[in-house]
Amino acid sequence: MSIALVVIGFILLVVGGEYLVRSSVALSFKFNISKMVIGMTVVSFATSAPELLVSLQAALSGSPAIAINNVIGSNIANIGLVLGITAMVGSILVDKSFYKLNWPVMMLFSMLLYYFLKNDNILSTIEGLVLFIGLIAFLYILIKKAKKDVIIEEVDDALAVVSNFKIGLWLLIGAAALYFGSDWLVEGSKEIARSVGVSEAVIGVSLIAIGTSVPELAASVIAAAKQEKAISLGNLIGSNIFNIGSVLGLTALVKPIPVTETEILSNDIFWMLGFAAILVPLILLPKKLQISRWKGFVLVIGYGAFMFLLFTKGKF
Repeated sequence: MSIALVVIGFILLVVGGEYLVRSSVALSFKFNISKMVIGMTVVSFATSAPELLVSLQAALSGSPAIAINNVIGSNIANIGLVLGITAMVGSILVDKSFYKLNWPVMMLFSMLLYYFLKNDNILSTIEGLVLFIGLIAFLYILIKKAKKDVIIEEVDDALAVVSNFKIGLWLLIGAAALYFGSDWLVEGSKEIARSVGVSEAVIGVSLIAIGTSVPELAASVIAAAKQEKAISLGNLIGSNIFNIGSVLGLTALVKPIPVTETEILSNDIFWMLGFAAILVPLILLPKKLQISRWKGFVLVIGYGAFMFLLFTKGKF
């Protein structure tokens, strides 16, 4: 039954996220918001909704380890699994903004999260507010730096002529699917953790994190296979920044998140920092500003090692 809850939960999160993105973009067009701003803000927030609902549901239901490790694990999966597999399908060219803005901001958010959690073993309301305000500041800088002719691939022009009834219906479907999907996913994951004898932190950083990264993986691989240039490292790094700033930031604003599992601070968060840090030498050496197939393979092997150590810790 627990596996069924997890599977149905994942499906509902994917469906809910898709409908929320559609309705949010269509609604934004109604208010005459530019396509560029929609892509950078509305779409980004909407695609973070599944992770946000899962973390919020976990925190409110007394499973803070799942709330924190959902984000930590998702950030690891975005680089090790999603970026790695996408690069193995086809080499990815890296824009210079990677090391001028995106990567430093991602590292800043990651280090801030580590400091906030390590300082007093809790992500407080004030700290959540700091992370969320930091995210808004990052988006403001991004929009100011963006050129007027930037094309945001994720925004579908057809959504500009959708009726108000359809927008309302999509919002209802999206909200309901996200609510029940997050609830069932968290409950099913907690049951699986209890039945196999692993901590909720392990389930959060593995099963739930991979599940919430599946839509990004599918979209990235399909785009890479089609050799579309829309795939960029910036998208995944932006997702990692959003995960910390909006998912954990907003969750902590609703309810402070305590650290209940020691391995979060002694192990998991260092893997997240490590995967983020290794991107610089990987991208600059030996061929600059390119993630080739072999580099993608290195990332996937690293992710495999992380998962292996996660589940075999203490068994050898």
